[in-house]
Parts: sequence; C-alpha cells; structure tokens
Amino acid sequence: MNTPCYPVIDLFAGPGGLGEGFACVGNSEAPAFKSLAAIERDKFAHKTLHLRHFVREFDRRKIPAEYYAYLAGEIERDELSAKFPMQWHSAGESALKISLGEENHHLVKSLVTKKLQGNKKWALVGGPPCQAYSLVGRSRRANDPDFENDEKHFLYREYLKIITDHRPPVFVMENVKGLLSAKINGEPVIDKILNDLANPKAATSTSENGLRYRLYSLTEQGELTEGASKGAFIVRAEEYGVPQARHRMFILGVRSDLNVEPAILQKQASPTVEDVIGDLPMIRSGISKEPDSFEAWSEVISGVVKQKWFRNAFDDRGEDIRMAAGSNMMPATRSSDLVTKPQTMSDWFSDESLNAITGHEARSHMRSDLLRYFFSSLHAQGTKVSPKLANFPNELLPNHRNVEAGKAGKMFSDRFRVQVASRVSTTVTSHISKDGHYFIHYDPRQCRSLTVREAARLQTFPDNYHFEGPRTQQYHQVGNAVPPYLAKQIGAIVADVLDQMEDS
Repeated sequence: MNTPCYPVIDLFAGPGGLGEGFACVGNSEAPAFKSLAAIERDKFAHKTLHLRHFVREFDRRKIPAEYYAYLAGEIERDELSAKFPMQWHSAGESALKISLGEENHHLVKSLVTKKLQGNKKWALVGGPPCQAYSLVGRSRRANDPDFENDEKHFLYREYLKIITDHRPPVFVMENVKGLLSAKINGEPVIDKILNDLANPKAATSTSENGLRYRLYSLTEQGELTEGASKGAFIVRAEEYGVPQARHRMFILGVRSDLNVEPAILQKQASPTVEDVIGDLPMIRSGISKEPDSFEAWSEVISGVVKQKWFRNAFDDRGEDIRMAAGSNMMPATRSSDLVTKPQTMSDWFSDESLNAITGHEARSHMRSDLLRYFFSSLHAQGTKVSPKLANFPNELLPNHRNVEAGKAGKMFSDRFRVQVASRVSTTVTSHISKDGHYFIHYDPRQCRSLTVREAARLQTFPDNYHFEGPRTQQYHQVGNAVPPYLAKQIGAIVADVLDQMEDS
C-alpha cells in the first residue's frame, strides 16, 4: 500500500525551517509531505529556500556531488543550476519570492488553486512576521506613533484570507510568545486572532459559508475553547529534543467538519550546547578596529594572565591560557574543510558526503570585548551560569551610560551572555545578526561569539543546509526560523490528522 504524500503550502517561509521539518516526516522513499509552494519575500531567505528546494528534488541519499562542490566553494551557484536545469527550474516553481499582502492576494489565490489541483488532503503552515508582536519590538517602539498601524500587525489577515479561499483541512500557525500580551487599541491581539482563526469567513467577509475550525494546542490534549488558558499554545522547544530554550506559539486548526482530534507532542530530553557544537573545529576570534593577525590575537590572550582581575580569580588557569595563545588555532575567517559530527543527534545533523562546513567563520571583536568574552566564558565554566554585570571586575565594565543600572540589576544586567556548555542555549533570535554579546561561545580559548553554523546547530538545521547572503543576513535567517527538528514532530501530528480523514 502506497504511503500518501500530502501537499504543503508554506507562507512567510523564511529560510524554510518549518518546511524542512515537514519534508523529513516519513522516509526518503516515501516522504509524508511535499512542499508545492513556499512563499517568502526576503531576497536572501528566498535564495536559501530555492537552494533547499533544489536539494529536495533528489533522493536524500543521492544528492549530487556538484551540490557539495558548491558548498565547498569549488563551483558557483550558476554552474550548479546549469548542471541540473530541470531540477533548478522545478525548485523555482515551488520556492516563490512573493510579498504576501493585498496587492498580491489574487495572484497567490490562483497560484495555490493551481498547485493543489483539487487535492482535498493538504496542510497550510507558516506564521506572519513577528517583529511587531515581540516584546523587544514593542519596547523599542513604545513612543512610535506609527507602531499600532504597522503592517506586521495585520499580515495574519492574509493568512486568514488564504484559509478562507482554500479551506485547508488542517493548518499550523506559528508566532512569538509576545503575542499573548500584545494589545492594539487596548484590546488583546490574541483574542482577536483566535476568534478569526476559528471563524475565518466571518472575519474576512460580510457573507457566511459555515467555515469553522477547532483550535488545538500541541502540548495539551483537547480543543482549546473560549476561556481556556492561552498559554497552552506555547511550545517550549527544549522539552522536545531541541538544544535551545525557545518558546513559541503554535496554533493547530482542524476544519470543523472533520471528526479528527490531533495528537500532542511527546516530551524528550534535549542535548546540551556542548553536545551539538562541541565537535566543530576550534577557530579563534578576529580583532576589529585594527589589523588582524594570529600574533595580535595571541598578544591579547596571553596578556590576560598579567591582568589583576585574572590573578584574583583565575590564576590557576594561567598555563591553560598560555597554551591557548600559542596553539595552532584555525584562523577566524575561513570555511573549515575539516568536517566533524556531534556524538548526539549525529544522524540528524551529519551528511557523509559533506566535504566542507559552511558558515563556520568567527566574527571580529574589539580588544576590550575579547577580554570581556574571555572573562565571561571562564566565569561560566566555573559557575555553570553566565555572569551578570555585577560579577565583572571594574576594569572590564563597558563604558556605557547604563552600566551602573546594569550592575544594580535594573536593566541589561546580562549584557554579556555565555551559552553555557552543560545546558541548552538561550533563544537564538534574529538579534544575533547585530550583536554577539548575547551569544558568547563557552570556550574561553576561542574567545568569540557563535558562528552561523553553531547557531544553525542550536536551531537543529542539518549541516548540509546552506544559508545564502551576507553573514549578517545568514544570522538573521537562522534566528527567525522554526527549528526543523521540532517542525518534524509537528509534521508527524499533521500527517496523522490527514491520514484519519475520510477520502470523501
């Protein structure tokens, strides 16, 4: 008996984390899902998406050697596409660069209709851009008069219109935890969105066609009715095998005419930061604001042992530091051709055909920040927690107007945050693209912030998943994505719902 392959339409797809997870449900010979359309408007995220859809044109065990040559920098993207024009074109037909909104609504409506070809068993997934809902976004724009009219507040309506137009039997909508407390014109946003998702036709039109959805949590059994705790929609990724404390809202909708109740996620232990990034090649940080060299870096690191603050707290580590400064550490700016694999989740991350690791290059930091990173990681090694500003010696405190308030614990007290080796990481956010202070590597010998590949590992992207665009944009894509390993578990629940649907 053939296993069905269900169509997926992915909106606001980003670099494809949610779609990657769904694509991994089933096996290479019988995948449970096929992405017919993944829509994203950002040009770099779309390039990443297009490349991954190209990879999926092949059996997972038979990805062509030319793809790995592209990752290793041996051929250009144009050469890869020219070598496999049919697969490249097909990938371009499913990975679509379109800006969702009123101006393109009719285009998207006809496109989805054409893609589905009358198929009744399919899934709609995705989530509107979340910046306007996030707690950080709201605090940064607290005095912005245009904030409440930001288009990002209302892009969920486009998702809603597509539900109305195409009546998916099941949908998954993802968004940030901040949505629970967000208000517009004094009214809770979440109440409005839940009511609209349950009655999409009523929300988008004056007419009525009886279209209704029952809304479910992925962590608590049973339909979430009015009056139930909205917190039930929050999924804590670290409880489901993801090495990251990432809390996001997932709303699962099942069309009301279907007599199906979805299962829930099953809890599992998560690996630690060291479990999933500890095998990656050691690379030193670069030095910014001056010529960078191994000699200059070694001077900074070896000079630490002479600092008063070091002698007071870490003098017994002096020989370790001297050895680190004199080691043959890899350069900061070089893609490693040393392919490694973690001991944990190795089957998930690793690809035996890989001959290069992409995205594993260190950013450059000022000398003063190198010393702060060094102190922070040493402190975390000894205490198993990241230091607060109050823990810093005076010589290392940043010259910042809020530093005293930070020391007192009133604001930004964790300005320098180490990802502790023996724990899951903190949330990998898009802010990693601008600031490495919150994502310091636990190893003081490397004295740097996390690389794109390390952030991708914490987000559970496989090592053969390549992110396109400048490094800042790669960080941004990784931080905004849904962890594929979590998405796979959600996909299995959705596949089970579709399996239970009657063919009629």
